[in-house]
Amino acid sequence: ALYLPVEGSKIPNRTRSIRNLCSAGPCFTGTEYTNVTMFAGLPELGISNGEDLKETLTNCTEPLKAIDQFQMENGILLPTLQSALPFLDLHGTPRLEFHQSVFDELRENLMERVAIIAEGKEDDRYAKLEELLEKSFPLVKMPSIQPVVMTVAHPHNGVQVPEKKLKMVMADKELYKVCAVEVKRQIWQDNQALFGDEVSPLLKQYIVEKESPSPKTRRQGEVVLKLTQMIGKNVKLYDMVLQFLRTLFLRTRNVHYCTLRAELLMSLHDLDISEICSVDPCHKFTWCLDACIREKFVDGKRARELQGFLDGVKKGQEQVLGDLSMILCDPFACNTLVLSIIKNVQELLSQDALPRDSPDLMLLLRMLSLGQGAWDMIDSQVFKEPRLELEVVTRFLPAMMSVVVDDHIHVVEQKLPSEEKSSLSYPTALPDAFIRYLQDNRVACEMGLYYVLHIAKLRNKNALLRLLPALVETYNDMAFGDIFLHLLMGHLTLLSDEFGSEDFCSVVFDGFLLTSKENVHRHTLRMLVHLHHKVLASYMETLMKTLEPPKQCSEPMKELYTQLTEKLESQKKSPPAADEPPSLDLGLHPVTVAPTSSTPTTPSTPR
Repeated sequence: ALYLPVEGSKIPNRTRSIRNLCSAGPCFTGTEYTNVTMFAGLPELGISNGEDLKETLTNCTEPLKAIDQFQMENGILLPTLQSALPFLDLHGTPRLEFHQSVFDELRENLMERVAIIAEGKEDDRYAKLEELLEKSFPLVKMPSIQPVVMTVAHPHNGVQVPEKKLKMVMADKELYKVCAVEVKRQIWQDNQALFGDEVSPLLKQYIVEKESPSPKTRRQGEVVLKLTQMIGKNVKLYDMVLQFLRTLFLRTRNVHYCTLRAELLMSLHDLDISEICSVDPCHKFTWCLDACIREKFVDGKRARELQGFLDGVKKGQEQVLGDLSMILCDPFACNTLVLSIIKNVQELLSQDALPRDSPDLMLLLRMLSLGQGAWDMIDSQVFKEPRLELEVVTRFLPAMMSVVVDDHIHVVEQKLPSEEKSSLSYPTALPDAFIRYLQDNRVACEMGLYYVLHIAKLRNKNALLRLLPALVETYNDMAFGDIFLHLLMGHLTLLSDEFGSEDFCSVVFDGFLLTSKENVHRHTLRMLVHLHHKVLASYMETLMKTLEPPKQCSEPMKELYTQLTEKLESQKKSPPAADEPPSLDLGLHPVTVAPTSSTPTTPSTPR
């Protein structure tokens, strides 16, 4: 029962009381009167709207009687109320305020009743809700009625919005915009293009955030939470998002899409969305690997669990390997695997054992190889584990172990009394097998790069100067990838005092960083913004000339160079402030590997 006046109607200017009556209304604010769409659907339900009142007052000869008649027909149908309404007038209570309060109360009661029906056990409860949806849907554009319609249409109530009405929602941009996400899911699951339009900005935002200097914590980023909400418990929408991620990973080779693939599944796991987790064959594997990532180590028990999942891929389900490879291609997963490999290698050294004698090490190499081959597998659609080259185990790893031994011998010798020290200097050359496999094998190169990060974090200057020149030529230029450079720049800041040495600067800059690649220069400039006051002054002048961006370079490069120039100018005018470690961390933290054989105590099952 609605009493709907229209502002601006042609009302005869006979008495002020008439104007007061015409300016009263039950359930809309003044800003809503002027929007005709707010009243859409009322005639369909047999309810008079503003146009009816306008026509009545325009054509009548006795406006007061016409208004009385309109109120009788469209007011609250309660006979005993008529004698009470004048008391509201005497107290100065607008009819609008009264009708609005009654309307709000009725709406809340109706929504509570809908919830009771939905939660009940009556056999006809769905029929009742569907009938109510049919009757109320014509008013879906009215803000005051919309919450009722959306409550009835909520899929949790077991009511599916008919296809005809979903098309009406899709055709109206404003209605689609305010539509509940539960109703949108019904639309999206049969309209992949529209769902893609909604998801695409989020995926772009995710990549931007991951490539920013301070990326969000895993699974807590805004994008992951929004995607989780959009998907809900809808398996079809989840599959669509995974297909988007596979396609974008193939198109861009950006491994952050692999990270999102794992983070999204674990976010759904955290919310206990069993409808999806129970049907994703990668769930248990990802859950176990996620626990390892949080511990930054793959212990023996979890290694056996992960191996069980890999070996459990049944014939005819080999496509699962495609998703497993993406999950293992996630930089966080890769970081955990390689750090675990380094620790295993050090344990083997302490036991005088060979790499091929360690089952855990072989599994870690197997998973690293599977992750490194993710793009090739998905691109070729040949779902078969890549074969790990045997010589990586028999030639490369022993060569890397010899580098570790050389460094350990040097550290021990430095602690000896002068008379017991040998005349041998720290070795500068690297084993041929080590250099060759850095260039020719993807898995070996990944291990070599993370070993460099490991010794840089330990502030091992001698080992770093020995290894950096070998990174100029690596498999597929992996040493010049943004993720590795970002981490390396962060670890180099730990050696800030060494930049005052010309020999150190020569190896770091001339021997590695000063290449023709713009992204390398960008990372170098970022580091120098923080460490410029530590770099040898004469060397800094050369660097500024070398790093001066060309006219056609990107804006971030120009901004960084300008920022560095301003810092140098400021430094000339005032002494440098106390050092403060810059925030150059992607969140992939190589752990300090102790030379002992102890392993961390972790639960046997993922958390």
